[in-house]
Amino acid sequence: MTPSQPAGRPFDAVLCDLDNVIRFYDMTEPASLERAAGLAEGTTAGVAFAPETDLPLLLGAITKQQWVESIALGLAGQVPEDRARALATAFAEAPSRADEVVVAMLRQVRAHLSLVLVTNATVELEDDLAALGLTDLAHHVVSSARVGVTKPDRKIYEIAAERAGVAMHRCLFVDDLLENVEAAAGLGMTGVHYREPADLRGPLGFLLDG
Repeated sequence: MTPSQPAGRPFDAVLCDLDNVIRFYDMTEPASLERAAGLAEGTTAGVAFAPETDLPLLLGAITKQQWVESIALGLAGQVPEDRARALATAFAEAPSRADEVVVAMLRQVRAHLSLVLVTNATVELEDDLAALGLTDLAHHVVSSARVGVTKPDRKIYEIAAERAGVAMHRCLFVDDLLENVEAAAGLGMTGVHYREPADLRGPLGFLLDG
């Protein structure tokens, strides 16, 4: 059940990204392994997030273990096979945490507006949210791996607005990637390019305590 939507508000739903807004990864171990292997920090991420490696995972077409194999293959030639596999595994299994400040704000929002998580994620998302204690954070979750389309494709925004039960021009969309925010704005949504919790206090201030 979603909250009622009285008039007088600038928007009636918040569509929020997950990674780098709510969830953050600790890349200490991959960075350490890269240094030990003589690689520039971020090399593994560059391979892991290359579209040909990452997109099949985000569309639910491959498993996380297959993604690990793809990362290791992408590192082949730069480091020995055993190091490539160790790097790929450490990257894929990096621990994550939820930003308590953002979570607290969104829990307040949820009491007043429809809240939908819109994320390019894997089929393991439900388990990940449970591990973080966030199963009940949003009214709905739109995961690319479940709906078969990724941000910034128009379709995923349409699905999210439909789940919220709100017209797109009545949605606030929050994401750390500017291209995703611009795509939302192009569909009539109010966009927030997220970098820190303060970015949410302006548009959501009328709902927040203090």
